[in-house]
Amino acid sequence: MAKKESEIVNVDFSEALSERYFAYAMSTITSRSLPDVRDGLKPVHRRLLYAMLQLKLEPTSGYKKCARVVGDVIGKYHPHGDIAVYDTMVRLAQSFSVRYPLVDGQGNFGSVDGDNAAAMRYTEARLTEVALALMQDIESDTVNFRPTYDGSESEPVVMPSAFPNLLANGSEGIAVGMATSVPPHNVGEICDALLHLIKSPNSHLSTLVDCMPGPDFPTGGVLVEPKENILKAYETGRGSFRLRARWEKEELSHGLYQIVITEIPYQVQKSKLIEKLAEAFKAKKLALLGNIRDESTEDIRIILEPKSRTVKPEMLMESLFKLTDLEVRIQLNMNVLDAKGSPQVMDLREVLRAFLDHRHEVLERKAKFRLGKIDHRLEILDGFLVCYLNLDEVIRIIREEDEPKAVMMKKWKLSDVQVDAILNMRLRSLRRLEEIEIKTEHAKLSAEKKELKALLASEDKRWAAIAEEIKLTKQKFGAKTALGKRRTSFGDAPTTDVVSIEAFVEKEPITVILSEQGWIRAHKGHLEEVDDLKFKEGDALLLTIKAQTTDKLLVFATDGRCFTIGCDKLPGGKGMGEPVRLMIDLPQEHAILSLRVFEAGKKYLVASSAGKGFIVKSDDVVAQTRQGKQVMNLDNAKMIVATPAEGDAVAVVGDNRKLLVFMLNEIPEMKRGAGVQLQKYKDGGLSDAKCFTLKEGLTWQLGQNTRNEASMTEWMGKRAGAGKMPPNGFPKTNKFS
Repeated sequence: MAKKESEIVNVDFSEALSERYFAYAMSTITSRSLPDVRDGLKPVHRRLLYAMLQLKLEPTSGYKKCARVVGDVIGKYHPHGDIAVYDTMVRLAQSFSVRYPLVDGQGNFGSVDGDNAAAMRYTEARLTEVALALMQDIESDTVNFRPTYDGSESEPVVMPSAFPNLLANGSEGIAVGMATSVPPHNVGEICDALLHLIKSPNSHLSTLVDCMPGPDFPTGGVLVEPKENILKAYETGRGSFRLRARWEKEELSHGLYQIVITEIPYQVQKSKLIEKLAEAFKAKKLALLGNIRDESTEDIRIILEPKSRTVKPEMLMESLFKLTDLEVRIQLNMNVLDAKGSPQVMDLREVLRAFLDHRHEVLERKAKFRLGKIDHRLEILDGFLVCYLNLDEVIRIIREEDEPKAVMMKKWKLSDVQVDAILNMRLRSLRRLEEIEIKTEHAKLSAEKKELKALLASEDKRWAAIAEEIKLTKQKFGAKTALGKRRTSFGDAPTTDVVSIEAFVEKEPITVILSEQGWIRAHKGHLEEVDDLKFKEGDALLLTIKAQTTDKLLVFATDGRCFTIGCDKLPGGKGMGEPVRLMIDLPQEHAILSLRVFEAGKKYLVASSAGKGFIVKSDDVVAQTRQGKQVMNLDNAKMIVATPAEGDAVAVVGDNRKLLVFMLNEIPEMKRGAGVQLQKYKDGGLSDAKCFTLKEGLTWQLGQNTRNEASMTEWMGKRAGAGKMPPNGFPKTNKFS
C-alpha cells in the first residue's frame, strides 16, 4: 500500500547514506572482521566452538559429521552461508594454518599445497583440548550471554579463555577502513610474559619481549628480523617480520651438493611457490639455479640444484630469497576490539594486560557463582540436619497434617527451599550413614566457602590463583609438549650480496640497433658503418648504441616511465630483431623517447611538454619488472626530454621558438615527481632541452652540419623565464638535434 504524502519525510541524501554506511561499517568491524582482545575470536569462531560444545564434541568423545555442526551453527547462532562457517571450521583444523588447532578434524581438510578440503558431508570433527580451555567454566556464569538472532537461544558474548588465544593463534581480518593482522606466537613464551606482568605490573615492554621474543609460526621457518625492529613493532602495535624458509645443504658425490628446503614461510602455498620458482627459472631470473624438484610427502622437501659446484649455497639462497616467496614479510597490526567492543591498536603490554584483566573478572565471577551454589547447598543441608534431629516428628507431620509444608516451616523456622528438599527426600536417605555424610559435606562446603570469601576479599590471592592457572596452561601446552615446542627459530640475515646475472654472462662488445618502428637487435662488435643495415619495408634506422653484453639499457618513454632491458636478452643481429614492446609493457599510444646504457651514478635531465622537469639519478630509474618505473608524474602531458645532465648550463626552447639558458644547479634533483617550471609560455609548451658547458658554447644540429654559438650571454636568465628568439641558423624544428 502506497504511503500518504503526509507520511513521507524528506531527508538529505548524503546524510542518510552516511548514516547507513556508518552502521554497516560498525557492523563489519565489531561483528565480523576484528577479533576480541580477550579471547582472540571473531563471532563466527565463537559460535562454531560453542555449537560444538553444545553437541558434546569433546576430545574424548566421538567425531560428528561437519555438516551436522555447520547446520547447528547456521540454524541457531550464525544466520549466514554454510560455506563461510565450514571454511572457518576447516581453517581451525589445519595444523599448517593455525598454531594451536581448535578443531580436531577427521578426513580431508586440505593441504599446504593449497588443496581444498572435502565437502562437509564427508568430513568429521570434534573439539581439541585448546578449544576446551577457551571455554573452560563457561557454565559457571563467568561470561555474559546474549540472545541469538531469533531470540530462541543464547550465545556467549566472549569466551572465558583460559588459553591466550589472540597471541597464540593470531588473527587476520579486513574491515571497513581498518584491518588486523596478529601473527601466532608460542604459548609457553606468552605464559612467561603473563607471569612476569603479574609479578611486575609496571615492567618495561622490552622485558616482556625477552619473555616472548617473536612470532612462532605453524610452518616453522627462520625469523631474520633485527631485535630492535621486533621491539619497535610490539611497542607500537604495528610493524612487520621478515620470515625465511628453512634450508640445509646436502653433500653429494664428486664434490656436488644440493639444497633441501624443509620448511616454507607461513601462509605460502607450496604448489604456488614451486610454480613461481619454475617461472623465474624459465625466465632466466635465477642465474645461479640449475634445477628444481619437489620430493615432498607429508614433510616438505624441495630440492634446489646449483648451476655449478662453484656456486656458494649462501649466494644461491640469497638470490632466491630476493626474487621468490622463500622470504616473505609477515605484517603485525594489533587492531582489536577491547572489552567495551571498541576497535583500537594495542601494543604488546596492553594486549597481555587485557587478557589478564579478563581472567581476573572470570575468576571473580566464577568464585561468586560457586559461592552462590555453596550457600544454596548449605541451606538444604541445614534443613536435612533439622530433619534428622526431629525425624519422628517430621514423619508424623507428613503423615497427619494436610499442609505439612507450612507446619514444618512454622515449627522449625525453615525456608521454602529447605522444606521442599525435605519433602522430596527419598526414604532410603533416612539412614544414619546419610546423616554422617551430610555433616561431612556441610563441613567441606563451609571450608570452601571460607576460602572463596578470602579469595574475593584479597586481590593478591586472586592474582596468585590466576598465576597458578597460567602455569597449568604452560604445563599443558608449553614447550615440554609436542604441540608447544617452538617451531620458528631466530637468525641473522646473511650479508652476502646477491650475484647478478652479469657474473655469468660473457662480456662482449655489441652494437644496439633501434629502428624508427621500434624494432631492436644487437650486432656483435662495435660497428663503425651502419649504412648496410637492413630493415623492414617502410622502416629505417633511428639510433645505434655501442654497449657490452653485460650492460643494461634504460628505455625512456613518453608516458614518463623508464624500462630496463638486459643487453644479453636482446635478439641477435642476423634478422630484423624484435619489437621492443614485446620486452616491455609500453602502451600503444606512447613511444620510446630515448635509449641509454645504464651507468651507475649518472644523472639525467627529464622534462615534459608542459615545460616542467628535474634531474634524476640513473640508479633511481632502474626497473625490475616489465611494467617499468614511473619517473615523471604527468598531467595531460608527455615526457619529451631524457638527456644526460652533463655540463653546467641548460638550454630550453619552446614551441613559441623562444630560447632560454640558465644554470643547471637551478634544477632540483628528485627521485620522482612532476618537476619544476623550466620556461614560461604564453602559448604552447616545451619543444626541447639540452645540457651543455657554458664556456664551450651551445651547439645544435642543422642538417648534416653542427653549428655552435660561443656566447650565450644574450639568452642567459633565470629558470622559468620567457627567453628570447634563438640565434640565426637555429633549426626551424625547434630541436637541438
